[in-house]
Amino acid sequence: MTRPFKVLGIQQIAIGGLSKDRLRRLWVDMLGLEVTGNFVSERENVDEDICAIGQGAHKVEVDLMQPIDPEKKPAVHATPLNHVGLWVDDLPKAVEWLSKQGVRVAPGGIRKGAAGYDICFLHPKASDEFPIAGEGVLIELVQAPPEVIAALS
Repeated sequence: MTRPFKVLGIQQIAIGGLSKDRLRRLWVDMLGLEVTGNFVSERENVDEDICAIGQGAHKVEVDLMQPIDPEKKPAVHATPLNHVGLWVDDLPKAVEWLSKQGVRVAPGGIRKGAAGYDICFLHPKASDEFPIAGEGVLIELVQAPPEVIAALS
């Protein structure tokens, strides 16, 4: 099977909890990750601190997420390991090809993500129409910028 795209590496992991302060105690205060940004979205019910490990193409984000409203969906805190983000070299081709293979893409399609890259999520649960999914894990595909493609190809 010939794939028209390549997964280059891990772009991020996202960890959810009711309190970013509690998450920061471990990831920032104890483990030494640097907070590099913040992203708040009412639509996605999330207030997240974007942290980083490494540099350049080898930088991996660790997003510490809390819900804006714990009673609303999406419940970013309900699964502590919320999602894994993967760098891909051609996001539109990846989404088109995966969909044709029966992979379930989550609602929202390709859009700008918290870090400014184009992203798309693969659904954690399969359906009759799309029998391939993350088996409980939400997967984010992230369009790699040219420098990451060059470094990781």
